[in-house]
Amino acid sequence: MSETYPQNTIFVIADGHQATVYSNHGKGGKLGLKKIEDWHPENLDDDGPAFTRPKESSAQDLDEATFAKQIANRLNQRALKGHINHLVLVADPQTLGQIRPSLDKTTNELLIKEFAKTLTNSSIEEIERSIG
Repeated sequence: MSETYPQNTIFVIADGHQATVYSNHGKGGKLGLKKIEDWHPENLDDDGPAFTRPKESSAQDLDEATFAKQIANRLNQRALKGHINHLVLVADPQTLGQIRPSLDKTTNELLIKEFAKTLTNSSIEEIERSIG
């Protein structure tokens, strides 16, 4: 049985280096993703990761953790402004684990599904098949 998602559900497909935001325009619970925008890390040296990282963390690990925090912050801002009705997160397990703790209560209440999958370089059709 395939998943059903409300129209205008926001889908964030992310990894530690990039994220793409989609909206569901499918009708009758069917999945029909349309790309809204791409997100890339910004000002990584100024921002810093969400939580204390082990001393042995590499610069890349710190950058990825910082970007995960940036993704969560963007989602929190949009949720508070009422720009998200339903949210689905799709990210590699490490990035998903770094995003989740930074989501505030409002954003968590909008989260209807999450997938620990790496789909950032997948086509819309492949994403729809994988999570649909």
